[in-house]
Amino acid sequence: MKLLKSTAVVSFFTLLSRISGFVRDWFMLRMFGATMWTDAFLVAFRIPNFMRRLFAEGSFSLAFVPVLNEIKSQDREAYLKQFINHVSGCLLAVLLLVLALMELFAPGVVHIFAPGISDDPPEVFEATVDMLRLTLPYLLLISLVAFSGGILNSFNRFAVPAMTPILLNVCLILAMYFGASHFDVPEMSMAWGVLIAGVVQLLFQVPALMRLGLLPKPVVRFHDPEVKKVMTLMVPTLFGSSVAQVNLLIDTLIATMLPLVGSVTILYTADRLVEFPLGMFGIAISTVILPKLSFAFAQKQDEDYQNCLTWAMQLALLIVLPCAVGLSILALPVIITLFTYGDFGFQQAQWTSYALMVYMLGLPAFVINKVLLPAFYSRKDTKTPVKIAVKAMLLNVVLNFAFVALLWYLDVVSLHVGLAMAGVGSAWMQCVVLYRALKRDGVIQKTLVSWAFLCKLFVGLAFMALTLLYIKTWVSSWVDLFWYQRFGYLSGMISLAALVYFIVIYLAGLRIKTTWKL
Repeated sequence: MKLLKSTAVVSFFTLLSRISGFVRDWFMLRMFGATMWTDAFLVAFRIPNFMRRLFAEGSFSLAFVPVLNEIKSQDREAYLKQFINHVSGCLLAVLLLVLALMELFAPGVVHIFAPGISDDPPEVFEATVDMLRLTLPYLLLISLVAFSGGILNSFNRFAVPAMTPILLNVCLILAMYFGASHFDVPEMSMAWGVLIAGVVQLLFQVPALMRLGLLPKPVVRFHDPEVKKVMTLMVPTLFGSSVAQVNLLIDTLIATMLPLVGSVTILYTADRLVEFPLGMFGIAISTVILPKLSFAFAQKQDEDYQNCLTWAMQLALLIVLPCAVGLSILALPVIITLFTYGDFGFQQAQWTSYALMVYMLGLPAFVINKVLLPAFYSRKDTKTPVKIAVKAMLLNVVLNFAFVALLWYLDVVSLHVGLAMAGVGSAWMQCVVLYRALKRDGVIQKTLVSWAFLCKLFVGLAFMALTLLYIKTWVSSWVDLFWYQRFGYLSGMISLAALVYFIVIYLAGLRIKTTWKL
């Protein structure tokens, strides 16, 4: 039950983070709507955010945690602090160099990652560059936060790292509320909020590290053998762990060139709703099982390794599939309830709901990928996932242009939906190939999810879907409702559907038990 408890802790704080994130996005859309200026901020924020997920939470964490756990399993406590100091020094040195180069060439970075911005009025491009220069230090700060979080997670201190993202949302909300009126371009307040949040998040981690006696004292030692091992593992995981982020950045690049004004913001809003179940369950499960799988592999506990992976897959499907079905059916009511206020109108809500419904087709694949990737990285196998990731990324690019061209040929206004379709297709391809690779290598020695399990799950999903489709007809027009009526009806629908789902699968005899301890 230790895994379940740890996952519950991460999921709970991730839920709070997602709720605060919705409040943040509600503030942004209500105050600014979906315009070229919000597109400018999202481009400026997405670039360092992409780099952060690529270098810090992606490749670095997945290379650092297994090596750290290996040192722990060998009882090399005397070297542990030295290793952490060396890694922190090397990470800081690399990040400072990357930050300096990106600050210097910020206009060129915007041209590369968002070429469509160049076609907007010159003041929009200039504002985007200014925002980017403000948000770029967030890459340095949040990378150190991710490094600290990796240390805490390895010592089963999951709460503090899971709470930290909430601070970003709080800082952005406060920056918009108190700072928007002080700028000629009110959206500039959000860029300052990102910078302040990075500082606050890093300081928040310090007390927890001090209690462990592991507060890093950066020392640059690139020749340290264990540091070299982290760097060797990190290079291929730059692709393998972050294919979703690369695809998202490509989507942003293409979205800046679409004729529909606000396409970046609309796609971002749909993606934020995907991130809710993905973060709460997919990333939470992945975060918890990586150190467990790494430890089990280091100790050659094959049975525990298999049990951990099976448990993770079953729990992921148990929770994520009803999320996908529910959000597909309630896409428009959810968008209207959360965001359709002020400058964000009904038409924009419809466009966003189309993308959300498509994304839900790929949600199970997004989550399964999060469960399968730690099975590679825990064994220090970084070459296999990188090969698969490159194929998925190339497929995403091809499908982006293919689906957008098809929708354009069909005179569809919502061309951004084609980008969502491409992301879903590449995610499923990555999912299938990752699973086959693990089976081929003998890592998955038994079926992770039985047909009996899936059948019971699908019965529950069928009853839940019928319930939602029926009660959805009770409300004719969500736009005409007051905000509290929207939230009331939506909460009631979700609660009733969830109750039906869990009762049905329970009566069908579906159970997930953990009979081992790691």
